[in-house]
Amino acid sequence: QVQVVESGGGVVQAGESLRLSCAASGLSFANTAMAWFRQALGKEREGVSCISWRNGWTFYKEPVKGRFTISRDNGKNTVYLRMDSLKPEDTAMYYCAAGDSCSAPWYLEFKYKYWGQGTQVTVSS
Repeated sequence: QVQVVESGGGVVQAGESLRLSCAASGLSFANTAMAWFRQALGKEREGVSCISWRNGWTFYKEPVKGRFTISRDNGKNTVYLRMDSLKPEDTAMYYCAAGDSCSAPWYLEFKYKYWGQGTQVTVSS
């Protein structure tokens, strides 16, 4: 049984940092692309970042480029999202997802088979 579990969310002030973690089990993690999505209240879920399994290539949506960093530790079956210089508009539920690849368009939900339950990030101004 595949499990994807996010952690690390919380309440921070604008300009501060957070690191989200996502532990996956029941799948061949080293051969799985991992992505982060987020959903703000009243808005659709959107892709944030993806990291490939083959060579560790990373992809980011424009609003987070230069502030967020995705990484993975295959030995721990875990993917991370380091979020720096957080803004109030980053407030959302953050979800981790597992899929076959980060091939374009990596930011579409249908490309990912397994999802976590989410972790809330709240950034106050």
